[in-house]
Order: sequence, then structure tokens, then C-alpha cells
Amino acid sequence: MDRLPSKKGGGRFPKQIAMKKKNRTRILQLFKMNVFNISLLTLVFALSCSSSDSETGGAPTDLVVDVTLVGANDANPNGNGSGKVQVSATAKNATRYAFRFESADQLESQTGTMEYTYTKDGTHSYNIVVWAYSATGEYINQTVAVEVYRSDEEFAALVFSDEFDDDGAPDAEKWHYQIIPPNNGSWHNNELQHYTARPENSFVSDGTLKIKALKEEYTYNGSTKSYTSARLNAKLAFTYGRVEVRAKLPSMAGTWPAIWTLGADSNETGNYFGDQYGSVGWPLCGEIDIMEQTGWDKNSIISHFHWGDLNTQVYNDEGGEGPVANASTEFHIYSMEWNSGSIKTYVDGNLVYEFTNAPNKPYNKEHYLILNIAMGGNLGGDVPDSFSEDTLEIDYVRIYQ
Repeated sequence: MDRLPSKKGGGRFPKQIAMKKKNRTRILQLFKMNVFNISLLTLVFALSCSSSDSETGGAPTDLVVDVTLVGANDANPNGNGSGKVQVSATAKNATRYAFRFESADQLESQTGTMEYTYTKDGTHSYNIVVWAYSATGEYINQTVAVEVYRSDEEFAALVFSDEFDDDGAPDAEKWHYQIIPPNNGSWHNNELQHYTARPENSFVSDGTLKIKALKEEYTYNGSTKSYTSARLNAKLAFTYGRVEVRAKLPSMAGTWPAIWTLGADSNETGNYFGDQYGSVGWPLCGEIDIMEQTGWDKNSIISHFHWGDLNTQVYNDEGGEGPVANASTEFHIYSMEWNSGSIKTYVDGNLVYEFTNAPNKPYNKEHYLILNIAMGGNLGGDVPDSFSEDTLEIDYVRIYQ
């Protein structure tokens, strides 16, 4: 006969109680494992999303390509003859870029910038292809068509010119009047004139610029002189190049015409550039006299160089002279070819002087062109009483690089 359950066992038999406890333990373990697995899956998913977002962010968009033709300007829209182009690209979500010029392989760039030189002479059309890549390799691309000019000539690109075709005042976008005397109310070299911005002293007519020296009393800032003239600065600072000026020179004794340059860091009183390029003064700025003519010899010209050694600051000068026939009745071309190795001056293509350039000389930086007539002074000499006026007449000014 079966026994009745005792009160001590809670109404259950010992075997049943043990099984119940075992089942509870297994359920608790399974619950803990499920919670752990769910947490792990959630973490993996979050990390996966985070990694995907940070690495890709989707395909690149908004590709912008900018192409610069080196040396391009209004006169040389296809570049300066170097054949060089500079390309920059930007795109959203791009981690690298690639470029293709002509039929060459892709050129990689992390920054999105690239420079390339075309070598075929003349002006030619090319397609530049640019790719922007995301971290996962997705990409977009763009093709830009360009026309590029290439020449082996050393100075092929016209960077400044004035043909003086428009009557009136000289072009204010190209020329600056220098009128403030830098030497206590006078100009250097014992010159006898004031320079002015008046039309009486400089004007364009019949296709040429006239710089006219006049005998007249003229007062500027309390300083009175017996002669007036004009001194023009070209509004271009340039390093290396070829300068050509076609001109007729004044014929009268006492006139000192000049076509020349100063270093743009001269900071000479009243010059166009001021201290924009520095303020070393003369002679450390360097001076190139492409052409100057004395007041007593109208059948020859001088080319001369004045400079301060950049290492020792010691003043130096050297130069030479060459013949020129009919300088006041016929136009002649006065020119200079300037590079890092030499500076050569010419009249009508005939060499006047060759100067050796070097790193210790101030001829590897910006200079600017000056046109003027001085009166008297160191190279003008005595001015005859009969002098009334004389003119430096200029057909054109051209600067190539």
C-alpha cells in the first residue's frame, strides 16, 4: 500500500524536487546564453555598420576639375609655351584621384593635384581624364578638353605689350608716372629736371609714345627746376625674359634717354611697386641699363649693370657700348635677353654686352621696366642755352617670357 506524502516534503517527493531544480538551472543557463548571444550580435552589427560608414560613405560625388595652363593670359590664352598644365580635383567622399594625359597610363594622386608637360610643339587639343575613387574602389570621372601651346623658343610668350595705338595719355593699366624726387627735392646723378604726369611731357599720338623734355621753370613741393620730362614705370614685375623697345632717341646735347630696369625691391620713392617685393634699396636691388645714351655722343649707346653683391653687399658695375647710326631719325630695336646664366643686350639684333649672371647677383628676382629722359647730370652733361625741347619716341614695348 502507498504511503501518503509527508508535510516536510512540501507535498512532493524528493525525486520530483531534484528534477525541478535541474530544469530551472538549465532554463537559467539558456536565458543567459541567449542574452549574451543577442548582445554579441548587436555589437558585431554595430561595428559592421560603423566600419562600413567610415570606410566607404558611398560612391564619390560632386567631382570638380580645375585646369590651369601655365603662363596663360589675354595675349597667350593657351599658355606661355612651356606646355605645362596644372590640374586639381576635388570630390565628396573621395580618398584618392587618378589622371590621364594623352594616351599615358593613369597617374595616381592622394591630394587631387597633378602637373603635366606636353612635348608636342605648336598649339594642340588634348583631353584630360580625371577619376575620383572612394575607399571601396567606387569611382566617378570627368573629361576636360584643353588647348595647349608648346614651343622650344626660350622666350615665346608675350606677357606685356603696348603698341601705342590709342591717342591720348599712356594706358593707365600699363604705366605709372614716377614724379616724386627721391633726393631732397631733386633726382639722383645731378639731374636738372622734374618729372611730371602732364600731357605736355608724355602722350600717345600717331601710333607712338612721346616722352618730351622741355625747357621751362617748374616747381614741385617747393623745389624749382629749369626742365621737365616724364618717367614711366611699367606695371609688370617679372623675372627673366626678353624685352624689346623700338624707339627713336633725342638728338640734342644734354639729353640722357634711358630704357632700363630696377629690382622690384628697390622701394625707390614714388615707384609703382613700393615695398611690395621688399625694400633693399639701390644697389642691392640691381639695375640693368638696356640702353642709355650720353648727352655728348649721339652715335652710340651704353649698356651697363649696377649691383650690390648679395653676400658681401659690395657695389659693382660693368658694361659696354655699341654704335648706332641715325638714332634720332630712325627707329631701332633696343633689347635684352635675361636668364639665370646671362643677360645680353642688343641693338637691332647686334650684341652690345653680355653679362654673366650668378646667385650672388640681384638678377634672379623681379625687375620692372623704366622709360625716361633725364636732363644734364652725370651722363647728360652740359645742356646748351639753345635747348628748348626734345623727344624720346617709342613705337612699341614688348616683354616675352
